Amino acid sequence: MASAIDLNNASLSKLPIAAPKYDRGGVRVGIAHIGAGHFHRAHQAAYLNLLLQQGLAREWGICGVGVLPADWTMRDVLTDQDGLYTLILENPDGSRDAEVIGSIVDYRYAPDDPESALEVLAAPTTRIISLTITEGGYRDPDGPAFTLITQALARRRDRGVPAPTIVSCDNIENNGEVARRTVLASAERMDPGLAAWVAEHIRFPNSMVDRITPATTLEMAAEVRRDFGVNDRWPVVAEPFTAWVLEDDFADGRPPLERAGVLMVDDVRPYELMKLRLLNAGHQCLAYFAHLCGYEFVHQAAQDPLFAKYLLTYFDAEAIPTLPPVPGVDLHQYGRTLIERFANPAVRDTVARLCAYSSDRIPKWLVPVIRDNLANDGPVQLASAAVASWARYAEGVDEWGEPYEVLDQLADSLIPIARSYRENPCAFVEISAVFADLSHQPRFVEAYRWALDSLHGKGTRATLEALVQ
Repeated sequence: MASAIDLNNASLSKLPIAAPKYDRGGVRVGIAHIGAGHFHRAHQAAYLNLLLQQGLAREWGICGVGVLPADWTMRDVLTDQDGLYTLILENPDGSRDAEVIGSIVDYRYAPDDPESALEVLAAPTTRIISLTITEGGYRDPDGPAFTLITQALARRRDRGVPAPTIVSCDNIENNGEVARRTVLASAERMDPGLAAWVAEHIRFPNSMVDRITPATTLEMAAEVRRDFGVNDRWPVVAEPFTAWVLEDDFADGRPPLERAGVLMVDDVRPYELMKLRLLNAGHQCLAYFAHLCGYEFVHQAAQDPLFAKYLLTYFDAEAIPTLPPVPGVDLHQYGRTLIERFANPAVRDTVARLCAYSSDRIPKWLVPVIRDNLANDGPVQLASAAVASWARYAEGVDEWGEPYEVLDQLADSLIPIARSYRENPCAFVEISAVFADLSHQPRFVEAYRWALDSLHGKGTRATLEALVQ
């Protein structure tokens, strides 16, 4: 086979796979995106690329903005590759579709050059600031992302630059409102007058984003070189399914996103709750049981009939009854489709990815299902068992006595608390920073203790079998 072609602007016409046909030199930055990691590049950037391929949205190119030291890899790759990267869609039948995405036309790395990052966020041509900073990124108004945004907004106000729209694309209920509260808190600390300007002028539409996207690995880059003849140091692999539902509330215009398949709505909440309580919470229901059973990949667990039955029972009996009707969606069919998506072997999503940073995820995705069912006398056995499976996982030792790393911002406190269950079976759910007052709810505590006792006494599979009977 001929040597792979390096990916950059100069090689676009020579690539053996689909690539941008538009003149990237004529695309202007209109969107600054903080956190241009694998999900953003598989999702929002792909939608903008589709518009550009149609000859639309030339003033809506993306400038990626890195705010964390770990973003240096993305900085180096996107700089060397002129912002280009390969998106590989892994179809369930084993076939693969490859396309080079060109909508990211600039990149700024704030740890090295904060002034450059600030100026792109403050530029009058930047009319949208979007975010994928993970669920935990909204916890601290003084974190790097929100400090940078607030400083840029102050420059815009002082220069008379129109207010932008800030679009959160993270998996949080009411993500636009959460972003608004965090920006306002950050602005208030800097200048109460700035907070008033933000409250009056900036728009924060809620959004729902959906595409299963595993983290990029060196192996993926090697496969792109081998299978497609493209030397891409940081490609993205994703499932073919994608969805984006976005409230049509913008301060200074927007791209014609509906032309790329985005559903523009007045109220995103029904779609958002569906995604969070079925897909995201379903991932959490699956993850810890799967890890405890020794599964490495999500599809291995989802193809296990016992796991599939547990998930479908959770969807039908506990999650869907807490959801409002979703226009145009059969929720029970959506749940079955999720099992098929989870079971796609080509995506190779890892159980470890789903288990990471659980203290940011469980309270936002799974605990609300439990609370709604407690309030409405609904069943809580399956979701409570998922919480127990996290507590068992957080002990950091599997059923065969082998240790593993628990990746979580609260790991230093979670692990010893999880291991203290013999002295206090409810110690884990008494962590108020994660569960608030859930440990004071008798029905939850009964279901949680039963599951935790069963996991220790009978093991994971026996516990799941009892749950689905």
